Amino acid sequence: MATWKGKSRGTLLGFKIYVQIIKKTGLYSAYFVLLFVAFYFIFFSFTSTKSTYYLFRKRLGYSPISAAFNVYRSYFTFGRIQLDRVAITSGLKHKFTFEFDGVEHIEALLAQKKGGILLTAHIGNFNLAKHFFEERHSDALVNLVVTDFEHKQIKSYLESVTGSSEVKIIVLKEDLSHIFQMKEALANNELLVFAADRFLENSKTYEAYFLGETVKFPQGPFKLAARHKIPVLFVHLMREKNFHYHFYARPYKPEKYSTQELLNSYLNDLETMVKKYPHQWYNYYDYWNDFS
Repeated sequence: MATWKGKSRGTLLGFKIYVQIIKKTGLYSAYFVLLFVAFYFIFFSFTSTKSTYYLFRKRLGYSPISAAFNVYRSYFTFGRIQLDRVAITSGLKHKFTFEFDGVEHIEALLAQKKGGILLTAHIGNFNLAKHFFEERHSDALVNLVVTDFEHKQIKSYLESVTGSSEVKIIVLKEDLSHIFQMKEALANNELLVFAADRFLENSKTYEAYFLGETVKFPQGPFKLAARHKIPVLFVHLMREKNFHYHFYARPYKPEKYSTQELLNSYLNDLETMVKKYPHQWYNYYDYWNDFS
């Protein structure tokens, strides 16, 4: 698996333009502009286009023409989800509907008073999950564990438009100070959220099969959960038709509670999500290290 560089797609100028379009002419106008922006990325973001084509063609088995078309659809869906985030958090939440699938698993996890780990991925729109917790579990404290802020300018600008999030941030640091923050959060019955489908250079990894090929995954979240027998849920927030979002929460049901068992269960869940929502998994680089 090629190493992710720790930086996600998007620019401050782009977000500013879209926020102004939404404010002045509405969400549909922003979607219309996005039709052309997605087309632009097909030709001017060659590495992303090549890796996304590989996903559809080689890992998901699409025909060449279908794979090419779905590269475009993937770019468009990614952009639309970013626009939804801006729209929902800036007063247009009433245009969207939310379905909470597995809420009982979160309730059961919180009732154990041990804290918990939520394993997600770079799929769907988990940034909107704060709305789920605000509505259903306002007392639940959620800590998003990240490698960096990816784009501090964009985060700062979005907060100036939408307001700050109730979700707390724990940044992984070289001095390992984040370990104490995570232990404290778990002791307070708080939730840690990891997007466990990427790793950064020099981090320790496991190898496992995902969509038919070997990929490396970060050891951290799986070791932490298995070593301390922390309750784990697999969670995703996926966009569906007609401005509808579907929140999934599925429990990890351990037999041995080993790191390998947990990793395999996570990948089985993630593979199901990728196959069901293939345009909403956003790893726009040589994920399987197949053409480096």
